[in-house]
Amino acid sequence: MTHSKQIKNVLISVFDKNGLEDVVQKLNQLKINIFSTGGTEKFIKGLNIPVNKVEEVTGFPSILGGRVKTLHPNIFGGILSRRNNESDKREVENYKITEFDAVIVDLYPFEQTVSDGGTHNEIIEKIDIGGISLIRAAAKNYNDVLVISSKNQYKKITDLLDIDSEINNTLELRKDFAAEAFNISSHYDTAIFKQLSKEKIVFKESKTNHKELRYGENPHQKGIFFGEIDKMFEQKNGKELSYNNLLDVDAAVNLINEFEETTFIVLKHNNACGVASRENLVDAWKDALMGDPVSAFGGVLITNKEIDLETAIEINKLFYEVLIAPSFSKESLELLKTKKNRVLLKQKKVILAKTQYRTALNGVLYQTKDLVTDTPEIMKTVTKIKPSKTQIEDLIFASKICKHTKSNTIVFAKDKQLISSGVGQTSRVDALRQAVEKAKTFNLDLNSSVMASDAFFPFPDCVELADKAGIKAVIQPGGSIKDNLSIDYCNEKKMAMVMTKTRHFKH
Repeated sequence: MTHSKQIKNVLISVFDKNGLEDVVQKLNQLKINIFSTGGTEKFIKGLNIPVNKVEEVTGFPSILGGRVKTLHPNIFGGILSRRNNESDKREVENYKITEFDAVIVDLYPFEQTVSDGGTHNEIIEKIDIGGISLIRAAAKNYNDVLVISSKNQYKKITDLLDIDSEINNTLELRKDFAAEAFNISSHYDTAIFKQLSKEKIVFKESKTNHKELRYGENPHQKGIFFGEIDKMFEQKNGKELSYNNLLDVDAAVNLINEFEETTFIVLKHNNACGVASRENLVDAWKDALMGDPVSAFGGVLITNKEIDLETAIEINKLFYEVLIAPSFSKESLELLKTKKNRVLLKQKKVILAKTQYRTALNGVLYQTKDLVTDTPEIMKTVTKIKPSKTQIEDLIFASKICKHTKSNTIVFAKDKQLISSGVGQTSRVDALRQAVEKAKTFNLDLNSSVMASDAFFPFPDCVELADKAGIKAVIQPGGSIKDNLSIDYCNEKKMAMVMTKTRHFKH
């Protein structure tokens, strides 16, 4: 299935001309006739390379400010004509249509214009009509036409051109380029749809940039990341991020975004095992590590402040996979880079998506992100005793962690430090018992701590266990038909309880 074809005529209409010179130089060396439009034609002409204007083919000038240049039967007939179809041959001869053997297109940068904050009119004008039509037409007729559909393919087509003979233009090659062309065109249309129809509930997602990972969640699974990690981080050191690294980094970034004051977080398997907010970064690190120094081994670390040398010296005592920060001092970076596999990420300011997708059964689940952060304003004290100012701060602190922890979850905190947590349990009582035992394991005092729960208490057993462990204030969404049982117990034991009416399940 080689079906090689000689290229005699090529149509070029591109936005980005970086790298195009090498392509047209080789086309010229092969004595291939070049046809082009507007700025591309002027660019090629400027290289002193012979080029035919599209207007000479269509017999019609570019109109409407360049919106219409190639949309003409003489152009699309030359692309779509089937070389082995007798009827097509007769029509091509009758209308004196020039047949194109290759089409090279680079679309207007619609996504980049949106990303750069372009005005509505600027965005609309970057919706390519002629280019996308050329791509689809050439891709449809890949049996006879080679389509280059992106500036990213300039080098590839240049490498395929052989100045001593003709292009190795096989059917397999043309089909491969056609498939990529439809990938590019469908992605382009998806980006436009998402920009213009933000309120429509339609699952339409497209990512063309991807990176193959060493493996997936386990070594026997294939893993690929679709996205542009370089737009979020500048990697300062270490090996490539793995599938599990990326999941942990995602969890870390979402959690750190909840905090404004100096905070350090340690995560393991997407859950926080150490969190502390302090005036000094080194103190935040030490107190975060204190929450669970065992789980911190091999974990992912993140902070919202620059890593200084003093903090780096302390962090350097621990083996960990990834460290994320908005910046690193020169001295700290030199120290932390002494271990070559350790991943150091400088986080850039990026607006994260507000929606989430995940595969389920034979379809996809869609939801908006949990963007609600509990605040004192939405708290309602339901007990006779009101929480103190310090307790309110700790309740908010615990609630933020709870929101980003696998359900069922219980979080204990004191003085803006994660004391312990029970995560991913099948019952809330089990989560609470796990949190109590964990605190005991690391000799952490729960007396006068606060407790956060991601969902309501159906029975008073949780607050009873919390009371016996030394908890003095509780935050929970409420909503159980038996809320009064927990409230009554707290009143009896002089505990404070607030309700938020917001559940924070995380499955």
